[in-house]
This record gives sequence, C-alpha cells and structure tokens, in this order.
Amino acid sequence: VEKYRPQALSELVSHGDILSTVQRFISEDRLPHLLLYGPPGTGKTSTILACARQLYREREFGSMVLELNASDDRGIDIVRGPILSFASTRTIFKKGFKLVILDEADAMTQDAQNALRRVIEKFTENTRFCLICNYLSKIIPALQSRCTRFRFGPLTPELMVPRLQHVIQEEGVDVTEDGMKALVTLSSGDMRRALNILQSTSMAFGKVTEENVYTCTGHPLKSDISNILDWMLNQDFSTAYRKIMELKTLKGLALQDILTEIHLFVHRVDFPSSIRIQLLIKLADIEYRLAAGTSEKIQLSSLIAAFQVTRDLVVAEA
Repeated sequence: VEKYRPQALSELVSHGDILSTVQRFISEDRLPHLLLYGPPGTGKTSTILACARQLYREREFGSMVLELNASDDRGIDIVRGPILSFASTRTIFKKGFKLVILDEADAMTQDAQNALRRVIEKFTENTRFCLICNYLSKIIPALQSRCTRFRFGPLTPELMVPRLQHVIQEEGVDVTEDGMKALVTLSSGDMRRALNILQSTSMAFGKVTEENVYTCTGHPLKSDISNILDWMLNQDFSTAYRKIMELKTLKGLALQDILTEIHLFVHRVDFPSSIRIQLLIKLADIEYRLAAGTSEKIQLSSLIAAFQVTRDLVVAEA
C-alpha cells in the first residue's frame, strides 16, 4: 500500500476536478486553508502530501511542514503549544507559507478544535492549515467555514481497475478476470483495501480468482448465497436450518455477512411489493438484533422463518 502511494499530484487517479483546482491554487500561489473529507482509501492524505512535495524542496520539508496524525497528541495543549509556535514563527529567507497538516481531524476534541479557530485566523499570513477527516459532521462549523471543503467520494471501478492493473503488472501477480471484479466489488471504492485484499490473496493462494478473493476475506460466495436463498424458499424449515448451519460451520461465515448479501438478492427476486416490504422489515430487525449482540442461531432461525412466511404469502397470493 505504501509502496504504490502516489508521490505527485499527476499520479493520483481520481477526483480530477479537485486536483485541477488544487493545482491551480498552487501555481497561482494562493492556497487557501483546506478541509478534505470522505471515506478511507480515497486519496485524501496522498493528495495533500503530493501538494507539499510540490510546494517545498526535500531539505526544507521538515521546517515548513508540520504533520500531526490521530496517533499524535492533539489536545488543547498541543494546539496552544507546538502548533501555535510553529504557525507563529516566520519563514526566514523565503517568502511563501508553512503548511500544517492535521490528519484524522475528526478525532480532535471540541476544545482543541475551538482553540484552533483562533490560531488559523491569526496566522493566515504565513501558515496554511489542511484538515483531513472521514466525517464532516465531527468538525465544528466554525472550522468548516474557515476552510475550502473538498469531498473525496469512493473511487469508481473505472478508476480503480487501471491502477490495480499497474500494480499487478509491477508485482507479476496472476489475476483472473472474475478475480479483478471481486476485488473491486469487495473494496467498495477504497483503493487501500483493494490493494490489501490483492496482496493477501496472492500471498495465500498464488492465483487471484473470484473464489480465492472471497475465501481470503471470509466473504460468502455468490453461489453459497444463492444456495442459502434456494433452501430458505424451497425446503422445509428444519432441512433449511440444518443445511445453512452446516454451510456456516464449514465456511466459517458470519450471519451478518450472509444477511448483507441476501438483502441484495431480495431486491433482485421478483416478489410482490407488499410482501417484499414485510420481508425487508424483518431483515432490518434481524440485523439490528445481531448488532445488539444476540445469539446467531436464534437469529438464523428467525431469518429462515421470515423467508418461509414470505413463501407462504406468495403461494397464497398466487
């Protein structure tokens, strides 16, 4: 993941509009305070680090850039101490500004964020702040209004595939067509996750196929899910329960994952809408109970029951 982290702005594969805007800010030397937010693995940290590399030469990097992560202490004392003193000292010999990067800014306390407002305002002359976070709602509005916001959405498959292929080529990994699809599906727009799955699968199995990817991540296979659905709708209760229990034990599946996958299938199966609504409510209930930490066996019975009731309703309507 770190080996293939993009080093320059031109290497980033996604969010062309954001990158071109940032590039224009840099070339006109009018970089505002930035707030980058969005799900993990979508290139927020890479973007700002690439900017910093473009702005500063290697040897002045240490004196011009202050990067603090969630792992570092960023309480109110740090904001009033090191951050304040870094921001308030002028850059000697060189015009231009310093850069303070606060990664995972949504982990900062309310007090620290409030203390930061003043610091940002006071030293805009010679320091730029860049906040990076996953959840915009955890950043206080006062800070949001002082920054130019950019949202990094999940990556689309069209953007991920070429980059993955580049890595596969460099590493000489054997990947099949369906393996590639599985990678993109399971990572759901998170580039870092895609690379991690690719690496672990290729190390575990040598060849990256759909089955291997699903096995490696412990995700239920599509064929397993359709079997489960078939049993729930076409077998009697005890047979379905027994078979699904066997499959769960054999493959080590979690009911939570099965539920998520089945939910997608329910939308594809052609049920009358009134019946589908009832079924989805039941699924939602089961998912809620699972999250509350109930027994998997009882919830599995309830899942099968929900489908059997649905089947009887469909038959009755027909």
